[in-house]
Amino acid sequence: MQNAFYTAFDEETLGGPRKTDYRSAFQIDRDRVIHSHAFRKLQSKTQVFLSGEYDFYRTRLTHSMEVAQIGRSICRYLESRGDPMEDGFHIDSDLVECACLAHDLGHPPFGHSGERTLQELMKPHGGFEGNAQTLHLVTETLYQNESGVRGMQPTRASMDGVLKYKKLRAEFPEPPSQHFLYDPQRTYRDFVFDGAEIPLAMHGGLALNAFKSVECQIMDWADDAAYSLNDIVDGVKAGFLTIERIERWADAQAVDSRQQQWLDTLFDAIRADRLESAFSTKIGRFIQACRLRERDNFMAPKTNRYRFELVVEPDSGHEALFFKKLANDIIFESPQLQQVEHKARLVLSSLWDSCWRNYVDKGPRVIHILPPNIGALIASEETVAGKARRICDWLAGLTDGMIVRTYRRLFDPEFGSIRDLS
Repeated sequence: MQNAFYTAFDEETLGGPRKTDYRSAFQIDRDRVIHSHAFRKLQSKTQVFLSGEYDFYRTRLTHSMEVAQIGRSICRYLESRGDPMEDGFHIDSDLVECACLAHDLGHPPFGHSGERTLQELMKPHGGFEGNAQTLHLVTETLYQNESGVRGMQPTRASMDGVLKYKKLRAEFPEPPSQHFLYDPQRTYRDFVFDGAEIPLAMHGGLALNAFKSVECQIMDWADDAAYSLNDIVDGVKAGFLTIERIERWADAQAVDSRQQQWLDTLFDAIRADRLESAFSTKIGRFIQACRLRERDNFMAPKTNRYRFELVVEPDSGHEALFFKKLANDIIFESPQLQQVEHKARLVLSSLWDSCWRNYVDKGPRVIHILPPNIGALIASEETVAGKARRICDWLAGLTDGMIVRTYRRLFDPEFGSIRDLS
């Protein structure tokens, strides 16, 4: 049955028509993400704990799979509620799954620590932002090869599904450290909006960054639901989160009666060794906290993706924020994770400097430390900013293991041989 929620406008692909087959346009989008090299690399990229440090914790890949499952479940739940959803008029779960699976493609090695380091290194050259980098991959570099670069030629709807932030870096009064699009990505924003003029009122503050398609909103909430709870589970299993540490943290907070109930439930689950089961139930409740409502905006006449918006019941939203803060304060600010931050800064900065000396500020002797195709891409750029972006792309695309091995080959005299090329 044809899904009337979407039209040819939503299915139009970047760069012109592409080959079609037995799959829907959004199934093709999803499959192109799954079969990409960048997606496979997520299995060795940090979510919270370094890749390879534990056998049970989540990586970027398992996190993305969990987000996709939650996203699909939200679609099914919203359809099961009926009005306005029905059999022939509903949010496409393949499209939402595509956005969920792709949402972390642009994140670099070492998790948020690596992202902050690249933000500093790229500050003079157009900036670095994880979500903007994801858009950069799906539109330009996802299927990079020796002959050049190209993205996955996404549909308008799937591109918009990962477009969490729509404000260009240059549109801020001062260059921000996060939550922006790269300035050259204006062309992709124009494609998403089909050239529609953005109301002046949306350019002030963060209104434009908050303007998301309904599929992007579902992806965003699925992401929040997954990591606000699953980071807690991994933290407890790894020994970072104990009842004693959480109690000390709570003593320093203005915890209200509702938040204390959430903590009591958490403590009971830890003591009974049923934390995963208890938090799986919470995820189910987060899914059922979703509703749809109509909205009015400059894109609503063009597509149902902007005619409807996702609404999350406030209590669930507050609970997710509470657990995100708990994890951030205890896990991410812990000495162990701060050591990872230091390592990320050292490794990424050292590799950046080596690339810069040999491919940008060329001296009398140039050492070819990068793969030939990456070196050729850097050489083809005519501006310093363009060369910096290519170096950044390479660094962001490395896994935790790849970047550590590369660093050790360059700087550890006792590591590496000609056979150790990966």
